[in-house]
Amino acid sequence: MNEERMKKDGAAEKCYAFPNSPTPGMPVVIDETRCTGCNKCVTICTTDVFVANPEKGKPPIVMYPEECWYGGCCVGECPEECLTMRHPLMMRVHFKNKETGDIKRT
Repeated sequence: MNEERMKKDGAAEKCYAFPNSPTPGMPVVIDETRCTGCNKCVTICTTDVFVANPEKGKPPIVMYPEECWYGGCCVGECPEECLTMRHPLMMRVHFKNKETGDIKRT
């Protein structure tokens, strides 16, 4: 921000942070209809993937999705159960039915 311009105008400008573009393996999906904006997931996340939304009562912003370790502590901490952990395809567990040979992924 230009400090000289701020001094002339006499008013402080807002500074916005933009989240990184979503990766194909977006780690956490937030159900915005159920989220109350309590930000418990923001405080519990060990890698600071989330940033609290500046608007009160809105869901947090997934700012750094590529930093997620897929620990799931945010999902376990959410009182509204509105977070879903989406693991990368190679990390997902798969089961094979012995009789039919069908493979199921979780």
